[in-house]
Amino acid sequence: MAEPRKIQLVKITHVYYKYPDIDKAVAFLKDFGFTEEKRVSDEKIYFRGYGTDPWVLCAIKSDKPEFGGAAFVVESEEDLQLAAETIPKASKIYELEDAPGGGKGVTFYDPVDGFPMHLVWGQTPVPMLDIPLPHEPVNYPTEKNRPAGKFQRFQKRPAPVHKLGHFGVRTTNFAKAYEFYNRHFNFIASDLIHDDKGIDRTVFYRLNRGDDPVDHHVFFFAEGGSYRVHHSSFETHDFDTQVLGHDWLREKGYKNCWGVGRHVLGSQIFDYWYDPFGLIMEHYVDGDLVTASEPTHRSQAGPGSLHVWGPAVPGEFLPAE
Repeated sequence: MAEPRKIQLVKITHVYYKYPDIDKAVAFLKDFGFTEEKRVSDEKIYFRGYGTDPWVLCAIKSDKPEFGGAAFVVESEEDLQLAAETIPKASKIYELEDAPGGGKGVTFYDPVDGFPMHLVWGQTPVPMLDIPLPHEPVNYPTEKNRPAGKFQRFQKRPAPVHKLGHFGVRTTNFAKAYEFYNRHFNFIASDLIHDDKGIDRTVFYRLNRGDDPVDHHVFFFAEGGSYRVHHSSFETHDFDTQVLGHDWLREKGYKNCWGVGRHVLGSQIFDYWYDPFGLIMEHYVDGDLVTASEPTHRSQAGPGSLHVWGPAVPGEFLPAE
């Protein structure tokens, strides 16, 4: 018997966040490197990166800080219809009426912890923003690539966001969540992390796009005692840009969560920050690319599995509850 058709995801594209103080949120988001794209009202604002996605984050006024879900672009309107018809409690197809780039969407809810997930199709891409980004060659000890008299000079500024790269949550039932996302979508586990009993507890998912290179992961979840969003991660240009952004946020008085360091799985150079409401956002650069032919890698959770260099993992980064 042929397997049921899976909903074909093309890429991750945006996230929703809810904030009790929208002005404080906007100040942080701009200092983090987002560009305000459309202000529907003082209670709903869309932000973009410098890439071709029409927007990458929507900030919404609410009574409490909350993650409002991530969205993935699907291949076709047929995929939206398939989601609406086959995923329990999924919405009908709706128009993204006030969103930059337009398009249509379907919203469904994680079957374990109930957080929203969104699927979109038909958005109109936008031209990349023309912002100055360094592309200077690097001088190594025995390989000098930058000519004499060519200097490295940088401007202090936020690290401009290029795109949304991934997001992650803590799930209260790994096995149930893993079965659901494998059954309905073209996710591939790039890495599975197991405990000392050999039971899988964490997955890093990429998208199956055949021979097209894709990011090592766009979605991850790890099992814990209660649900929480862990973080959303946004790509910036390069290491200098990232660390200039780190200094900018530090000088503005924001609280660093963890970084700068380099991850093992995915290889990204990471820098995690708390927004003013305690939600975590990450700048990353230099992540791995893989294709569908790359096998799933398995390893045991341990002190060396998260990073190869950088500060020690803070306790609040992986709280037990």
